Amino acid sequence: MAPKLYMLDTSPPVRSVLLTAKALGIDLELIRINIFKDEHLTPEFLKINPQHTIPTLDDDGVIVWDSHAINIYLVTKYDKDNLLYPDEPYTRAVINQRLHFDSGVLFPTALKIIMPLALKETNVVPPEKAAEIIEAYGFLEKFLEGNKWMAGENVTLADISLIATVTSLDVLVPIDEKNFPNIIAWIKNSEDLPYYDGNKNGLVLFRNFMQGLLKP
Repeated sequence: MAPKLYMLDTSPPVRSVLLTAKALGIDLELIRINIFKDEHLTPEFLKINPQHTIPTLDDDGVIVWDSHAINIYLVTKYDKDNLLYPDEPYTRAVINQRLHFDSGVLFPTALKIIMPLALKETNVVPPEKAAEIIEAYGFLEKFLEGNKWMAGENVTLADISLIATVTSLDVLVPIDEKNFPNIIAWIKNSEDLPYYDGNKNGLVLFRNFMQGLLKP
């Protein structure tokens, strides 16, 4: 039985899980949840995930939510070679730092831009939020100094989580190639990954959705 993923195509965290699943060759049963119709607040979904967030994974009754937790679960269970989440202590520590940067800094700031737009409370990106994102780009640029990927010379969960968030932010606060050449190169390298469709398809929907809400 394929694991079930409760998801929304445009969601960056969902896309990171789709990337991980594709990288590992895992087929998922996708169950779309429309948060704008409060489908995440139904009694049925609350029984699965009382925090009512997506993505949520149901792997034959094993329930995991939060994309970072889901991705670690998937690689721990299915990636026998530990290529995406190596055991080597320092490498794993760097990966974990990048994951926490995504969950604690990057994505929360993104949400502060995305949700007011999605709820039609505004049609612009507030300058102070754009400044926070640009500051975060500066950190990412530093992470990539001397490295092809976010945690070294190999693709890891750090890249899979961050690429979904960063490419979404690029829609809202475009990445300046002159100031952030390492990020631009990293995005291009990510687009060449054989499983990048896990991000690409939902990103197109996200871009169309956001551009329809932003002031021309």
